[in-house]
Amino acid sequence: MSATLNRRLGVTGIVFMVIAAAAPITVVAANFPLIISVSGSVGAPTMILVATAILLLFSVGYAWMTPRVPDAGAFYSYVHRGLGRRAGLGTASIAMLSYVLLTVSMTCYLGVQTVNLLDRSVGFAPPWWIVSAVMLVIVGLLGYRDIELSAKVLGVVLVLEVIAVLAIDLGVLFSGSELSVTPLIPSEALVGAPGLGLLFAFLGFFGFEATAVFRNEAKDPNRTIPRATYIAVFSVGALYFFSAWLVIAGLGVDNAVAASTAAPDQVVIDLAGAVVAPIVADIVQVLVVTSMFACMLSFHNIVTRYLFTLGQRGVLPANLATVHEKHRAPSRASLWVSIITSVVVVVSALAQLDPVTQIYTWYSGAGAVGVIWMMTLTSVAVIAFGRAHRGTDAPSTWVTVSAVLGGIGLLLVLGISVWNLPFLVGGIVPAFIWGGILVLAFVAGLFLPNRPGTLTTEVDAIASETADSSETADAH
Repeated sequence: MSATLNRRLGVTGIVFMVIAAAAPITVVAANFPLIISVSGSVGAPTMILVATAILLLFSVGYAWMTPRVPDAGAFYSYVHRGLGRRAGLGTASIAMLSYVLLTVSMTCYLGVQTVNLLDRSVGFAPPWWIVSAVMLVIVGLLGYRDIELSAKVLGVVLVLEVIAVLAIDLGVLFSGSELSVTPLIPSEALVGAPGLGLLFAFLGFFGFEATAVFRNEAKDPNRTIPRATYIAVFSVGALYFFSAWLVIAGLGVDNAVAASTAAPDQVVIDLAGAVVAPIVADIVQVLVVTSMFACMLSFHNIVTRYLFTLGQRGVLPANLATVHEKHRAPSRASLWVSIITSVVVVVSALAQLDPVTQIYTWYSGAGAVGVIWMMTLTSVAVIAFGRAHRGTDAPSTWVTVSAVLGGIGLLLVLGISVWNLPFLVGGIVPAFIWGGILVLAFVAGLFLPNRPGTLTTEVDAIASETADSSETADAH
């Protein structure tokens, strides 16, 4: 009898892995200054609130689909069920490309940040690619083993990150800084370039959709996945909203834009040292590095589950769906993710691409657009699936309205991301190149094989039962 995946992940474990992928301390220390500087306003809290609302609306339909999609393919599986097999395969292709790009971008940026930290602390500065190689090995070893080990590592890192963020927040509160309501006024978010501000606010939530990716390892997926999704989005949104307000208060409403523009990579770290204690600035710098590592590990696990599910479905070689006898994990799929990621990193390094201005900027920008594209398709798929399943299995009015509003919000974000793709990838020419790569990946996915797999039969059987029950209900 072949081994099966461990089903021991609860809501807490999944939430830890998902929020760790969002990298809270990195968002606060790096993304917040970018939101403030690129938008040219202090309306970051409102932008974060809008992003949270869009994702919560999206989550309603996403959670409703959970018991109706019995595999861990997440976006791919949802689009497959709602828009058909070909659209699902195109989404799978985009998913693998996007998450590999995000993993590589984080790997290379992590190498640079770690080298900078080592140089400042001990005066030792090895080449960034050596550090990235070490990180790839560590992530590969963790990904090869039981998912619970990754969950524990990510849980520890996440707790430390949240403590650091709360320390900054409390430091501002007790520092005597003026808590102006100006950043909370909706009209303030419309000043400057609100579209770019909303886009960067949205990027701070990346990884939350991975709740469904871990379906096969959840204790009770039909209950665990929806709860984990809502908790992840709401908790991240609340933390970001209040932290953005307090960071702006600490910098000063009149000074926040100028300070964030002048030193986006250091302004929040300096603030932490000023309002708490100088040593906290050093601690935050260390946590930014560990946060990037947690993000890298989370993305690695997401890609692994995609390969595993596609192997189950017969889209990719069936041996990718092999479960390790001892670890009861998709170890072979994880090994292939390590190989693919390493090859891309090596090729990028040999091409002498700059790890920050080219590898991180290009890959993360293209990967971000790909993820937003998939989320938008998923919203459409939820609506289409709901319309096709009337009767006793029909979605409620609340689910339908939420899916439509969430889809409209995601279309807005997708439009903003495509319009600003030159900004995300560093120029018009790279934007055309990466846009073409994303489109080609989707089109190529349409022609992926779909041989009968172990999971295909199960999904088709459930779909058939659902259709039969709907037809019976309609007949009555």
